[in-house]
Amino acid sequence: MDEVDGIIIHSLRSVGCTIQENVESIQQFDTELIIEATVRCLRVINSSLELPHHKLPPSMSARFRVGTSLAQACTDLGYRGEVGYQTFLYSNEQDIRRVFLFLCEKLPKESVETTEEALGASALLQRAVSAKLARSLKSPWLPAYCKRKGLCRRGDPPTWVREGCAGVHIYHSCNLTAPQGTTDLTKKISKGLRQYYKNDMKYVHEQPIHSHDLASSLFEMNALALTAQQDKENEWNHHGLASHLSPDEYKARKRQRVDKKISEIIRHSVQQSELASAAGADLMSVMNAISDRAGTGLKTKGSRFTHAEKLQFAQDEDKTAAQIGIGEGPRKDTEQELIEKQEKELQDLRDDLATVTSKLENMELDIRKFTAGIKQMEEQTSTVKRSCEEKERSYKVKKRTIDLLPDAENNIAKLQAVVDSSAQRLVKLGEQWEKHRAPLIDQIRELKMLNENKMSEAQKKLEEIKELRQKMKELAEETRNKEILQKQLMSEYERMTKDVNRSAYTRRILEIIGNIRKQKDGIDRVLIDTKAIQKEINQLSGKLDRTFTVTDELIFRDAKKDESVRKAYKYLAALHENCDMLIKTVEETGIYMREIRELEDQIENENSKKVAANLERISNDLLQMKKENATLITKIKSKSS
Repeated sequence: MDEVDGIIIHSLRSVGCTIQENVESIQQFDTELIIEATVRCLRVINSSLELPHHKLPPSMSARFRVGTSLAQACTDLGYRGEVGYQTFLYSNEQDIRRVFLFLCEKLPKESVETTEEALGASALLQRAVSAKLARSLKSPWLPAYCKRKGLCRRGDPPTWVREGCAGVHIYHSCNLTAPQGTTDLTKKISKGLRQYYKNDMKYVHEQPIHSHDLASSLFEMNALALTAQQDKENEWNHHGLASHLSPDEYKARKRQRVDKKISEIIRHSVQQSELASAAGADLMSVMNAISDRAGTGLKTKGSRFTHAEKLQFAQDEDKTAAQIGIGEGPRKDTEQELIEKQEKELQDLRDDLATVTSKLENMELDIRKFTAGIKQMEEQTSTVKRSCEEKERSYKVKKRTIDLLPDAENNIAKLQAVVDSSAQRLVKLGEQWEKHRAPLIDQIRELKMLNENKMSEAQKKLEEIKELRQKMKELAEETRNKEILQKQLMSEYERMTKDVNRSAYTRRILEIIGNIRKQKDGIDRVLIDTKAIQKEINQLSGKLDRTFTVTDELIFRDAKKDESVRKAYKYLAALHENCDMLIKTVEETGIYMREIRELEDQIENENSKKVAANLERISNDLLQMKKENATLITKIKSKSS
């Protein structure tokens, strides 16, 4: 058990137990050390457990409560052995070893606490967040006005920490620019752009106006880049691969479609603007009058927003000219009168502009109505034309038929000859067509089969490409996970104490396995020998019974005639009975010997449990508890009196 105790002691030291260097086995553990090791292991396994401190309290009743709580915690974790307060207060080496083995198996792999952490940033962040949340859940909540500047004492040992909403800002992002295409060797960057990236472009942390907007801006920039990349991949997977084009050809075709759509939109808007200008020609006189009144002398043409803008600028020019005295004589009116005149003129211009705008809107409505009426009339005209053409065709047929009626018999004969010749020609054409049709049909079928095969092969290749892309993504994700796991395992390996000789443990484990295998082989040989002996005993017993039966019959047959044979028969019966009693005595002796060995083992186990020492400790604890009870009774009586 020395190796097992060494492994247990090493695990307990790794979770923070203060075990001295001279302690080498569980037998050297005292009650204080057992309680401390159990509490630390349970806290590492489940940090939410409410357990007592590492040291035993002085009161006996409190000690019993501590032992009971530890036993209940072990039972809740799934310990199937017999455990109670006596397991920890009046410890037994075997029971404590079984409990510690169970707790060491339940310990998580990250239980070793070291100062040199070699984990990645994400693992450290997750561990810090989980520790912070665990401390926050354990601590009671206090409102902000109960804490001076958010200061409070938390943790074990308690330390001063600041709580609250310090450093919180509104999520605001701004546009960030970063060099693009510098890592792609297939793209060439111009010298000027490269110089701009090198000398003039600011760093990312210098671009936001406020420094606290940097994180949100980076988040949004990264999200936009990821979204654009995902959109490109989805479009290529759904439409690009199905088009059977290369990426460059697909981009060129898409660019052509976009350019064509933009040109169509611009052409449509230009046509609408030309239509509106042609329909508003009758309003030009009113617009010219307004422009002359404003002093511009320009002919306006365009939308109502353009007219309003020009009128406003014209008015401003008039005001400027009036103020600096250009185009007018000496100012005779007062400043108030000028302001009133300007306001009046401005109001008149606004009224005229509103009137023109309303007329223009009405004209636009009339234009829409006229356009719809024109389209409707064009449709009606096309319908009437089609009906007229059909009627003309039917009229020509009927006219030709009526012209043929006077000489009906000759015409019918001629028509019959024409029909017969047409039928013969159709038959010949059909035969010729059949001659040409058969190879064409075969060729069409071959081409269809080839096309279907190509389509099926292309579809298969497309599916294979999609599957390969999915596998690549899965392999990349698995590779990242394995790299993270490899870093964690390397960090755990670096954190492990190097003084432990793993080869010695491995060699000792192999020796133990070899001894167990030898013992198993020996047990198997003993079982085989036992079965053989039992089989031989059964054979001899059967043979003895058969021999006795035969001998009994022979002697009993002659015992009726001879007196000496009768005595021999009696001796045979007595011998058989004595042999049976002897066999039963040997079997009972074996049973008694087994019971004796079991009792000796039980006595050894009880002696190893230190029953006498535990009984003495229990007696002392009982006396101490009686003293504590008497002291409490006297205190209660003194307080009540």
